[in-house]
Amino acid sequence: MTSNKSEKHNAQKKMAFSCYYNANREGENYVEQHTFAYQISGSLTLFDGRKEYQSEKGTLRLVRRNQLMKFIKEPDEKEPFQSLSIYLSQDFLKDFAREQNIKVKRVKKKVAVMNLTKDRLLENYLNSIAVYIQTDALEDPLMVDAKLSEGLLLLLKTNPDVATVLFDFSEPYKLDLQPFMQQNYYFNVRLERFAYLTGRSLAAFKRDFEKEFGTSPGKWLIQKRLEEARRLLSETPKTVSEIYLDLGFEDLSHFSHAFKKQFGVAPTRLRS
Repeated sequence: MTSNKSEKHNAQKKMAFSCYYNANREGENYVEQHTFAYQISGSLTLFDGRKEYQSEKGTLRLVRRNQLMKFIKEPDEKEPFQSLSIYLSQDFLKDFAREQNIKVKRVKKKVAVMNLTKDRLLENYLNSIAVYIQTDALEDPLMVDAKLSEGLLLLLKTNPDVATVLFDFSEPYKLDLQPFMQQNYYFNVRLERFAYLTGRSLAAFKRDFEKEFGTSPGKWLIQKRLEEARRLLSETPKTVSEIYLDLGFEDLSHFSHAFKKQFGVAPTRLRS
């Protein structure tokens, strides 16, 4: 094995195969589209700010769209990390729902990650896609959409409950800022993303935020992350390098400068 990492995407990233031979801490991601994640080998840990979701070999999950996630990809002792991701765009799902005459009621309480059941047909389908995707067979968008439709029919047969998630085409509704920001403050995303995920325009987000917290979102985020960094340095064995990544700082230099400006001491001094 000469390569430590490989990824193969097909038809504008509607499907992706990932392979890592070394432990790989990916950091964080905004999940824009509903994603079916099939763990071929190794393990994947997801964290949405409240709960960890762990998968092992053979696990099939639905990761819901419009949320922030941190993730870690790890191989096991004998096999590399290998996973298959299938991305379902809103346009594709709307067309599918129209063709199949699918209508669902909006569910306000939405789970971040759903563990799914797979039967023999669905497992064979997933294994075949993992093979196809490493060739040129799925470079044709028409073939990709045909395979997506086939897989979705199989998934709905074995997991009918996913319909209420997949075919809810509503945009994020207005959320309370306090619990949302307390859960997601360490994700390194732009304010526009926070605004969208809380069901607001950027201007409305800034206005509501200042009313709620008494300061601007930018200042609050820095302050909150620095306070949490000081707590972690004092109470846990985490290193400075681990902490700045976990808390959404751009780089170690930026974190160290901000920490020293706030507390009058470099973060490394708390480790001495």
